Amino acid sequence: MTLIERLEKKGLFLAIAESVTGGLICARLIDTPGASRVVLGGIVAYQNDVKQNLLGVPSELLAKVGPVDSKVAMIMATSVRDKFALANTKNISRVIGLSSTGVAGPDPVGRSEVGEVLIGFSSSRGAGHRAFQFQGDREQIRSQSLAAALLVLGEHLDEFWGLESGNSQIH
Repeated sequence: MTLIERLEKKGLFLAIAESVTGGLICARLIDTPGASRVVLGGIVAYQNDVKQNLLGVPSELLAKVGPVDSKVAMIMATSVRDKFALANTKNISRVIGLSSTGVAGPDPVGRSEVGEVLIGFSSSRGAGHRAFQFQGDREQIRSQSLAAALLVLGEHLDEFWGLESGNSQIH
């Protein structure tokens, strides 16, 4: 069963805020037939100003910890969930927010090293993040970040919604 089928089975919707993945998560999910029934949309918040002004990440937090931080990832996931639930007139309790932030390289960003990636999630059943450290070039890190985001979404569905994947396909 695909992630899209698992979301649809529970009547859930997905909103995505991406930085390091630059739209890869949303693109990969909407490649799956039936995605229009569950994917509400996404925001590519590549610049800190977009994270701050569109997703509500406090400027003080960004100044203190930078964009690659667990709190930033969780705020991004919560905010995109709120915004897309409202824009699509969906019951917020049925919407999951997913976010990605990290450093694809070639240079570190502030105190964050190349390959450091955080995936955030937010739903009515729980919120959190997972941290990853990837190796490789920019393209490889972004590809690994995409796979990690899909993995985290699947784990969230398993843990918080009781949607076991069985022998599911990643997308």
